[in-house]
Amino acid sequence: MTDRILHDRYQILQQLGKRPGRETLLARDLQSSNLVVVKLLKFSSELEWDDFKLFEREAQTLKNLSHPAIPQYLDYFEFETPQYKGFSLVQTHLDAKSLETHRQNGRTFSEEEVKEIAEQVLEILSYLHDRYPPIIHRDIKPSNILLGDRSAHSVGRVYLVDFGAVQNVAATQGSTFTVVGTYGYMPPEQFGGRGVPASDVYSLGATLIYLLTGKHPADLPQQNLRIQFEDVTSLSSQFQTWLRQAIEPSIEQRLSSAKDALTALKTPRIGDAIVSNPSFANLKIASQPAGSKVKLFKNKSKLEIVIPPKGFHAGITPLIGFAFIWTLFLVNWYRIALTSFGSLGWFFALFAVGHLGVGFWLIWQIVLTLFRESKLSINEEQISLTRKIFNFKYRFTRPALRQDISAIEFSRFYSVSNRRNSPARLAPHIKVWAGTTKFEIGLGILFALGSGPLSEPEVEWLAQELSHWLNLPISRK
Repeated sequence: MTDRILHDRYQILQQLGKRPGRETLLARDLQSSNLVVVKLLKFSSELEWDDFKLFEREAQTLKNLSHPAIPQYLDYFEFETPQYKGFSLVQTHLDAKSLETHRQNGRTFSEEEVKEIAEQVLEILSYLHDRYPPIIHRDIKPSNILLGDRSAHSVGRVYLVDFGAVQNVAATQGSTFTVVGTYGYMPPEQFGGRGVPASDVYSLGATLIYLLTGKHPADLPQQNLRIQFEDVTSLSSQFQTWLRQAIEPSIEQRLSSAKDALTALKTPRIGDAIVSNPSFANLKIASQPAGSKVKLFKNKSKLEIVIPPKGFHAGITPLIGFAFIWTLFLVNWYRIALTSFGSLGWFFALFAVGHLGVGFWLIWQIVLTLFRESKLSINEEQISLTRKIFNFKYRFTRPALRQDISAIEFSRFYSVSNRRNSPARLAPHIKVWAGTTKFEIGLGILFALGSGPLSEPEVEWLAQELSHWLNLPISRK
């Protein structure tokens, strides 16, 4: 179609892209002499109704948008040529190449340049998400973000194109959905056809990972649906943490909107410790419950929670009695077996010795509950959980990197069932996840009697403190 004139106005200069039923062309508007982009949707046996819906939606969306970093709607019409007929959308031409083209041409991007690109895209997304109703792009990827030439103090001007997958949030209520997007850049919820503002944040995060690594996210290893990019990048802990939050598979734990993501990206930190956070800055933290002996220390670079021994309490009294009676019974059984059963005495004695271990185990758990102290420490580099009893310190869990912390779980019930297959009410507790490593506080060894070291108000208070300081939402179980 090169050199042909479409609609008696648009002189086709070259083809920019092509796929089944779709074609994108560079043309000159003969009325204004400006370069324009002409998108064609061709009628054929391959054309599906959803294709037409998305094409029409893109035209309608652009018609209602006005932003310097988004192509401007110019024209929409039906066309017919000797070869085919269909619909055409005309929009302004942007003098810029896609991020994918830049990367394929060998251009690399520093962390600061990637952050600048992220800020510009998030500003565009904030404009879209703040529309009423919000507009979700749903196809953020390297080929849909254009980057102009570098200037002295800038990575280049960023543009967002291809609105063929946009979703109007209000229009989704009670309707069917078309699954759109690009594998590797789509968040899990988008596979169900729905998109939310956080979906665009995820796709942007995946795009930034492509810029940093030169690899599409689908080609990188994954763990628990999380893209593992850390080993192939060299980033500051601040930006690495931000990227993790942007590509978090769970919507509840992901940066919830472009505006929050932009503010978090610009949030000043001291020693990579968070000073403030847009999502949690207005969080009202519960005060420490009356009578609580938990010690909490925090500043901009360190947080420590010390949980003292619980001591004697009503929940443990019957267990002490049971352990004492059980041990006394087995000691007497051992004595009687050796003196009264003749040749079978050793058999019955061994039976008593085996079960005597249960009594000693219960006594040891009681000692731990009465005298064990737990300390959760998080600093700029790592998270650790240390136990102490009689001034002897030990760890069951190895320390993990601070930058790997990804989730805070508040559990009122422990996830086990009793013999009647109903949930067992156990002690409330908190889990802090750093990658696949779990740091758990509040779940006492005698949890089955509700004798954990923390009360539910204490767990609620500590969960909120951790959430605010770590810049993470609380996942409630």
